[in-house]
Amino acid sequence: MHEEQMPATISIRISDESVGLEQKLEGLPTGPGVYQHKDAEGTVLYVGKAKNLRNRVRQYFQRSRSVDRRIELMLQRATDLEIIVTDSEVEALILEANLIKKLRPRYNVNLKDDKSYPYIVITNEPFPRVFVTRRVRRDGSRYFGPYTDVKNVRAALKAVRDIFMIRSCNYHLDAETIARRKYRVCLDFHIKKCEGPCEALVTEEHYRSMIDQVAAVLRGKTESLIQRLEADMAAFAAGMKFEDAALVRDRIKGLRAYSERQKAVTLDATDRDIVAFAAEGDDACGVIFAVREGKMIGRRHYFMNNVENKPPSDILSILMQQHYLEAEDLPGEILVPEMPEGSGTLQEWLSARKKSTVAVRLPAEGGETTLVHLSRTNARFLLEELKMQRMKKADYVPHAVNALQRDLHLDKPPRRIECFDISNTQGTDSVASLVVFLDGKPRKSEYRKFKIRSVEGPDDFASMREVIQRRYQRLLDEQGTFPDLIMVDGGKGQLSSAVEVLTELGVTSVPIIGLAKKLEEVFLPGTSDPELIARASAGLRLLQQVRDEAHRFAITYHRSLRTKRTLQTELDLIAGIGEKRAKELLEAFGSVQGVRFATADQLEEVVGAKVAAKIREYFTPEDAGAASASADGV
Repeated sequence: MHEEQMPATISIRISDESVGLEQKLEGLPTGPGVYQHKDAEGTVLYVGKAKNLRNRVRQYFQRSRSVDRRIELMLQRATDLEIIVTDSEVEALILEANLIKKLRPRYNVNLKDDKSYPYIVITNEPFPRVFVTRRVRRDGSRYFGPYTDVKNVRAALKAVRDIFMIRSCNYHLDAETIARRKYRVCLDFHIKKCEGPCEALVTEEHYRSMIDQVAAVLRGKTESLIQRLEADMAAFAAGMKFEDAALVRDRIKGLRAYSERQKAVTLDATDRDIVAFAAEGDDACGVIFAVREGKMIGRRHYFMNNVENKPPSDILSILMQQHYLEAEDLPGEILVPEMPEGSGTLQEWLSARKKSTVAVRLPAEGGETTLVHLSRTNARFLLEELKMQRMKKADYVPHAVNALQRDLHLDKPPRRIECFDISNTQGTDSVASLVVFLDGKPRKSEYRKFKIRSVEGPDDFASMREVIQRRYQRLLDEQGTFPDLIMVDGGKGQLSSAVEVLTELGVTSVPIIGLAKKLEEVFLPGTSDPELIARASAGLRLLQQVRDEAHRFAITYHRSLRTKRTLQTELDLIAGIGEKRAKELLEAFGSVQGVRFATADQLEEVVGAKVAAKIREYFTPEDAGAASASADGV
């Protein structure tokens, strides 16, 4: 595979502890380059590039600047910094991409590509072979793919071997072995599947010309190749070389049949790649579609980690840098869902590699937008597939749960979370809810509802103390399973009430937090200030999801009790109507008002004539009085 040549660089190491940090930073160069954060053992933790090294590196050490948790953890471990100055931003981009690929630093976004998929390789030999492989070697050979569908790779290889007379043997052919006549022609030669390079029956120049045609087919340049071959066929015919002309004619026929089987996705013949990605939590999947001469010839995907809190433009830039670092066939344009970070530098680098202009641009309306959407849909599907594979593993812990462990500095992942919420209306019908989340998902079979028994009036703190005491006293009595994290809906007051009860019960080993609604602030016991958690953190989103579910469950229970009390109170005053008949009436007529205005016949169908008469008797005086007053007014 092609690898970019490293730019000439100057290495500057900042490690003299006798010099203050600010003085060290002031001494940094202001030109472009790459920086590496290292730990005490010299392991590279993070690699980055900059247009202005001094300005970029200083940002890491500015206390007023907020950084995401991942970078904060990296800076806690970093003890040294290495600067590599480059001549241009393009050189910095190439060097950064190479260093990330080589070192795979822990805190960088790292890509895992799809090398388990097969490629078609054209070997780097005097008489190259063409075959399928899953191993990519840096020996000068050319690789095409990867092919995500085995049928496609077989079809492509079969087409190449049917159309071109290339050798299928594994002999090592060079000038010496051919001169010594070490090998003899095989059956392929006699059935016109090979031209016999092993016995020098074809020149190396002619054979390589045919291999170049094979490469053109594998790159999707079928139509361009057909046009060149048609010109060759006409030249052979004009020169009375009819056998050669017939051979080229058959090759054109085979190429046209192969081209017709390929999927056309655009009307124009522009060579382009379509790049998109899908991200969730700390993971992302990038997909690149290769379209050549209007036809889809391949798809490649990469899985990425450490992407949480990364802007989409950064993720896209990293994906493109890593992919095009080794891509052999560069298109004339690349369609992207949004412009990547440093798009100008990317275009300059890609154009230099291709030796012609490569445009990175947004899709136009119509077919181009559809292609970008298709690429993103594929990425989302592959990401979901990755999540499903992980979930099958017994020790799998979802990213949001791991992120919450990190955000709250917990000793172990909070795989089981129990959350409480209080609901009442001015102190009446006070209830509490308990919801349980396992591995970031609600476990509704373990939800619990509580009627508040010991509290009069709207006292959320006392209500929280009661429900916490009832829940965990019962778990202690029954030797039940305690959660990895207890959560209360509310601020410092609710949290203090819960901590007080847990301490009295002797439950001090289970972490507990409070999540206030107003500012989404997370409070820990013993601290007056809220815990700083990034707004985009998957851990905070999980807490919000748990809190919202507890609130929904509490509100639903509270409303059901309040509705039952308010709607049935008046019916309960009627002689002969108990809870069961009141429920039947409400189900039949929808409300007390519906019962009030129901006719005698309608009531009899539900509760019988005797009870219907009592209902009419109860409501009629009020109605009659109102009617009489109205009549007197008239």
